[in-house]
Amino acid sequence: MRKFVFCLLALLLASASGNSLDRQPGADYHARREALAKKAGGVVVLLAPLEGIDDVYEFRQADNFYYLSGVTVPGAGLLVAPAVEAKGDTPARSYTEILFLPPRNLRREKFTGPQLGGDDADAPKQTGFDRVEETGKLPDEVAKLLANHPPVVYTEMPSQGRNPASEDLLGFLRHSNAMVFFQDVTPTLSSLRTVKDAGEIALIRKAVDASVAAHLAAMKATKPNVKEYEVSAVMQYEWTRRGCERPSYSPIVGSGHNSTVLHYSEDTGTMKAGDVVVIDAAAEYSMYAADITRTLPIGGHFTARQKEIYEIVLGAQEAAMAAFQSGKSMLVGDGENSLNKVAKDYIKSHGKDLHGQPLDQYFIHGLGHYIGLNVHDPGDYKVPLGPGMAFTIEPGIYIPEENIGVRIEDDYLVDADGKLVKLSAAAPSKAEDVEKVMAGK
Repeated sequence: MRKFVFCLLALLLASASGNSLDRQPGADYHARREALAKKAGGVVVLLAPLEGIDDVYEFRQADNFYYLSGVTVPGAGLLVAPAVEAKGDTPARSYTEILFLPPRNLRREKFTGPQLGGDDADAPKQTGFDRVEETGKLPDEVAKLLANHPPVVYTEMPSQGRNPASEDLLGFLRHSNAMVFFQDVTPTLSSLRTVKDAGEIALIRKAVDASVAAHLAAMKATKPNVKEYEVSAVMQYEWTRRGCERPSYSPIVGSGHNSTVLHYSEDTGTMKAGDVVVIDAAAEYSMYAADITRTLPIGGHFTARQKEIYEIVLGAQEAAMAAFQSGKSMLVGDGENSLNKVAKDYIKSHGKDLHGQPLDQYFIHGLGHYIGLNVHDPGDYKVPLGPGMAFTIEPGIYIPEENIGVRIEDDYLVDADGKLVKLSAAAPSKAEDVEKVMAGK
């Protein structure tokens, strides 16, 4: 069974790797570039990562680069600069945007497929950029823009846990005669990415819908004596055949004691009757991620204690939803308008552990995070939740002593009217509804 499942999954993934992404209209990316140039106030340069010569898996474009360009070419670069009015000795400068593409490697294309090049006359139309040039021209174009202007380039700077391709920008610009100083553009980009446009929301919805279908399949596949990896494989089959190119993150299928381990990802255990299983798994659709978790009774019915813990977690999620106010609620923190505090207080005031202590000590992570091009999308957590923001609400209780872990995670959007929309509502979360699906009803 294991061999069959993984062979089938491999075939699906191989066929999916050739699918093109649902790219938004070029005008959407152009609007983002203009907004970034205006907000940064100077010349912005980003480089896309190179595809390793021995890469086995499909190349995935860097999030920020894709957000601004919709271009998936490895090793590409982009340059944007705001319009500047003449002032004193500083000459006027019009808004500038240029996409740089590496020279085509016809030998490599035999392995990777045809690649768009900077010398392609149709490249501006295909990409939506005002100009498209070969990457070798980037240093000269930067030097032209910086002439008689502050010698500052905004780019992605390396930080802990992050090694952007733009880290090599100084070396790439060494042929320029300009003395260049670098500033980090990442916080500005994160701020822009906090609010999703209509096209992004549509893609997130598709990722969520495919992931919901996968969770429904998992509910039907979860049985005693089934391996955790079998459920994971069933889910990946379901979202792959719906056009998703990859999981949003390594799927978590943790049963018994594994349900209490937050980032358990081995998925090798055998599910046993009487235990619960935490299934935290979702997919990307055209680079945009969903993030959904459900907790299931492996035998088809929750025990009294499991149901007690489950309903406390669900109650905490519902309390956070009820407390939401557009323009006021915060996703993190412990302040007056914090949804995190609402959920934690609910858990603290409902139920006890085996020693008579409150359960909030077993809620060991934050309530939620932004979703988008990354499953933990960057964004400004210091601003209240408002229209266009997409995020998770995911309370949980994990009690190793009882081998009970429960997490319920859904994806949400604040719509244009400030209403909180539960994007993943089609995945049942009430205990009795989960049991019905598992029973095939």
